Amino acid sequence: MFRHSIRIPDDLEPNRFADARALIGEVPFDLTVSNPTQCGFSYPTNLLDALGGESSLTYHPDPRGPRSARQVVAAEYRRWAVEVDADRVVLTASTSEAYSFLFKLLCDPGDAVLVPAPSYPLFDHLARLDAVETLTYDLESDAGWRFDFSHMENAPERVRAVVVVHPNNPTGSFVHPADADRLVTLCRDRGWALIADEVFLSYPLDGGPGIGRTFAAVEDCLCFTLGGLSKSAGLPQLKLAWIVTGGPGGDVRRALERLDVVTDAYLSVSTPIAMATPDLLAAGKAIRSQIIDRCGANLETLRERTRSEPSVSVLPVGGGWSATVRLPVIGDEDTFFVRLLTECGVAMHPGYFYDFPANNYAVVSLLPIEATFGEGVRRLVDLIDSTINP
Repeated sequence: MFRHSIRIPDDLEPNRFADARALIGEVPFDLTVSNPTQCGFSYPTNLLDALGGESSLTYHPDPRGPRSARQVVAAEYRRWAVEVDADRVVLTASTSEAYSFLFKLLCDPGDAVLVPAPSYPLFDHLARLDAVETLTYDLESDAGWRFDFSHMENAPERVRAVVVVHPNNPTGSFVHPADADRLVTLCRDRGWALIADEVFLSYPLDGGPGIGRTFAAVEDCLCFTLGGLSKSAGLPQLKLAWIVTGGPGGDVRRALERLDVVTDAYLSVSTPIAMATPDLLAAGKAIRSQIIDRCGANLETLRERTRSEPSVSVLPVGGGWSATVRLPVIGDEDTFFVRLLTECGVAMHPGYFYDFPANNYAVVSLLPIEATFGEGVRRLVDLIDSTINP
């Protein structure tokens, strides 16, 4: 009889929302899409030419990835006035893989990492696959999604690291500079590593305290800063991400030596992708500019079309690709979002997908084509109005 690892959940059944979506098939107004290659952006026709260079035919395995690619990644941080040593850059195939490598580096089975709530739901799955537990610390909505430090300061001894997402997905909130300083001090004092996910750092919208700052500048505690082509250049199909390691020199050296053991066991980074990194990052600037413009336009549309319904409010969006909408409390959350999907043809993520503290939040992607996005929002407002004013 087949017996699966406890790393894999027992219950793999889809929820009501997923069931309804599967029955519908193609959703006319999909406001959950997070893949920019499916959103009508213009990609250079010669984008992949750089993968065919002769340098890609020679394989010189390096646990950290080709140095020439790491130098280009390091230079990216000059946009935030930070000098990064290429020897402290480690290439991975994705940020998900980067998390897995770091969990292997930092944690024994049964250890824990602190992760924010609300935030990206993949953390639990990634940690579980490495036999690591996630414990949440709250982001307080009334304080602009700033940290509730009480959970961190009372964390159990088995905690080995703290994850921050800057700006957060999906709230779009940047880590406040005062919170960043306090967190670095806490990590230093507790001997924790800090993992800073900055994949959306290149996408400012409303801005706010913390914009334009990167955790790659941290020196007082061991800090791993994550980025990648998927978001920074709008190229999720070209699998390349990175870890920038910072902190006290001795800690950095020991961490990198041991991270080399992990990455050398997998050698997951494709040589053609790595060697094409300079061209891909250069091409990504134009793609990123399109995404910024689209997200800004859709955010303005979201605000304009929800002003007519006082029970709906759009929360500030510091940066990223998503917006959070506070809805009136209208009965069962799943029932409402299934109605929105089946009756109106509009897909939005319920807030509980991201561990929001209440059941009256929706998360919308700002990537869809403007006409699709605007009509989807209009249908949301109409459904709310017809529900509370029958």
